[in-house]
Amino acid sequence: MPATTRTTLRRSLAATAALPLLIGALASCGYGSQAKDASAEKAPIAADAKKLSAPEVRIGYFPNLTHATALIGVKDGHIQKELGGTVLKPQTFNAGPSEIEALNGGSLDIGFIGPSPSINAYVKSKGKNLRIISGSASGGVKLVVNPDRIKTLDDVKGKRIATPQKGNTQDVALLNWISEQGWKVDPESGKGDVSVVRTDNKVTPDAFKSGSIDGAWVPEPTASKLVSQGGSVLLDETSLWPDKKFVITNVIVSQTFLAEHPDVVEAVLRGTVKTNAWIGANPAEAKSAANAALESLTGKPLAAKVIDPAWPSIAVTDDPLAATLKTQSEWAVKAGLIDQPDLAGIYDLTLLNKVLKAAGKPEVSDAGLGVK
Repeated sequence: MPATTRTTLRRSLAATAALPLLIGALASCGYGSQAKDASAEKAPIAADAKKLSAPEVRIGYFPNLTHATALIGVKDGHIQKELGGTVLKPQTFNAGPSEIEALNGGSLDIGFIGPSPSINAYVKSKGKNLRIISGSASGGVKLVVNPDRIKTLDDVKGKRIATPQKGNTQDVALLNWISEQGWKVDPESGKGDVSVVRTDNKVTPDAFKSGSIDGAWVPEPTASKLVSQGGSVLLDETSLWPDKKFVITNVIVSQTFLAEHPDVVEAVLRGTVKTNAWIGANPAEAKSAANAALESLTGKPLAAKVIDPAWPSIAVTDDPLAATLKTQSEWAVKAGLIDQPDLAGIYDLTLLNKVLKAAGKPEVSDAGLGVK
């Protein structure tokens, strides 16, 4: 049987095996956003380029600034160049759960995604569906408030503060911060000393403008959109973390794809590491490149008054900042949103550290949560 046929058969079997998990995830979470083909954004392939062990690799990401590594790495060809003749097939998603569904169902190989969906998916699959193989972005989350209603941190008590989704990364961070103030909130309903209002980032600016919420704990560029409407940054989440770093986006891979095509995964990581290095060395050009990619994907670029303050608050990083993911999971347990998760083996940084070493960069840690 040809190698490509065996790969297709394995993916079909993987999709069938993952169906009960997928149905359970849909039933419990109520998600189902469809992926969008982003093939028009990919760079061309050189005519003499040689294929790696897989004819293609399907990579998912969000049309969002916190996914700048993917936005720029795909559109500007940094990743495709490392893949040679293996075709990069990009897809964009609107939410983490839909990206996880694609990974579980066998229609996605590698994805850029936040820590909470990664944790939830890994735990639900009992550690069988994904590995985190790299970092991508840190920071870019702020508490933005109506300055007429909230002037100090103490004023947050009794107010309505939005987060993107119950149990998502920002929701967990806000609940933990509320708890540290000595206030109480029911994690399920969001009711308590602060009213936590779970609101999609797409409608949060309208809710803020109408006055139905008093503020929001949200990622960029939503935070800067609220500021452009008269909001004020009351707290930058980076101030709450050691070294002012915490994971907001990492890179995951299907365990099946990783086992069958490590050379392809390594090539993608070479591409992301080179993309991040280019972004770090060319911040102004990178901002323009990311906005150009957003315009191509969504039909509209971010206004200067939004992207200019949003861009410098997000730091691209190869380091997955594993210790901060562990802390975020502990916060979710403390808030009563999840049971104590077994995250052993969620990371496999072997290929990343190989790429970093070859590039003369320091290796990164899995905080004791790597494969044994």
